[in-house]
Amino acid sequence: MTSTTTTTPGPSALGSLRQDSRTIGLVGLAHGSSHFFHLLLPPLFPWLIADFGFSYSELSVLVSAFFIVSGVGQALAGFVVDRFGARPIMFAALSSFAVAGVIAGTANSYAGLMLAAIFAGLGNAPFHPVDFTILNKRLSPQRLGHGFSVHGLSGNLGWAAAPVFMAGITSATGSWRIACLCGAALAAIILVIMVINRDALDDRVSLPGAAPAKSAVAGKQEHPMAFLKLPSVWLCFSFFFWTTCAMSAIQSFSSPALQQLYGLPASITAYVVTGYMLFGAAGMVLGGFLVGRVERLEKVISACLLFSGVLLALVGTGWLPGYAALGVAALAGIGTGLAGPSRDMLVKRAAPPGATGRVYGMVYSGLDLGFCLAAPVFGYMLDHHMNAGVFFGAAVGMVLSVVSAGFVGAGVAARKQKAAAVPA
Repeated sequence: MTSTTTTTPGPSALGSLRQDSRTIGLVGLAHGSSHFFHLLLPPLFPWLIADFGFSYSELSVLVSAFFIVSGVGQALAGFVVDRFGARPIMFAALSSFAVAGVIAGTANSYAGLMLAAIFAGLGNAPFHPVDFTILNKRLSPQRLGHGFSVHGLSGNLGWAAAPVFMAGITSATGSWRIACLCGAALAAIILVIMVINRDALDDRVSLPGAAPAKSAVAGKQEHPMAFLKLPSVWLCFSFFFWTTCAMSAIQSFSSPALQQLYGLPASITAYVVTGYMLFGAAGMVLGGFLVGRVERLEKVISACLLFSGVLLALVGTGWLPGYAALGVAALAGIGTGLAGPSRDMLVKRAAPPGATGRVYGMVYSGLDLGFCLAAPVFGYMLDHHMNAGVFFGAAVGMVLSVVSAGFVGAGVAARKQKAAAVPA
């Protein structure tokens, strides 16, 4: 007779403040690298145009290729994460970033740059299902909101760091190729850090006393695609789509729109994105404290995003003094930041047991789709001098995301009420 012994990690290994902080820091570093590689090539466009003679339209296709690969891959990555675990997929993703940097640094043609964009997109694809699977399985409930907060904050910092890193090294060395190879080295260093600390990223263990995920019931195994029948999944997807449309407007088009609307110089309006991201980062830190104190998270999300939407619409009116408009547009970032941790927790509550990776992979692919589709729309507006439309469009995107969040929250509340009504 063979006995099987299951070892449950003790508090010293899992659930302590020290171990939770370690896991949060590692996941945050990895997530920051994924956002960094969103911008591996775009900061180098002026140098690529000078060396190869490409147009901005041709180079923008590289960005589209990145997000198409990332979006499709993200939807599929959730299944892989649920099947093989998050940790090995994280290692593979970071390796893909390193490969992308090497390919970009040695590229001698448009095809080489396209291949680099594809590898970067492949690396980016699994990060949301990977990160949230690790955070959900390893963190103590009381620190989960802070984990989501740091996760969002690290993404903003990755976006902020990439242009400085890539353009700074290119300017200092006179070679964009060296900048790409340095990006590859950065990914390799982060990979080594993750491998050394792999015990803090092991998603095969759960907190002591945590309820096991439901699987087969009465001999019937649920189909792995069954979660796609849940309205909450598609509502979460639409929520991310609309918020990303708004983000795309600010990230890529707010600076030239402010130039045209308020007559401000480009050297000044360029700071609106940095300001928006920094306010967003501050909002995410504060938002981490809200998550554990609020039951109806959709109310927090709605209030914060509506606040941001009103500020952006105000900028679009053209009524403000020039520099005040710049400040108000940047301040709108705090609302999206505050909503971030509550948004991630709402997705967790909407996900069925045992399908965390699949659900996060599917709903976060709405981010990639939003970036893909919104850019040409707002670019068309700028080309046709509809500068105010950039800010009004961003505001509309936030309002539509509030509608989606409201339906998700109502569904979660109804499910919880129904569960409470069932006798134990």
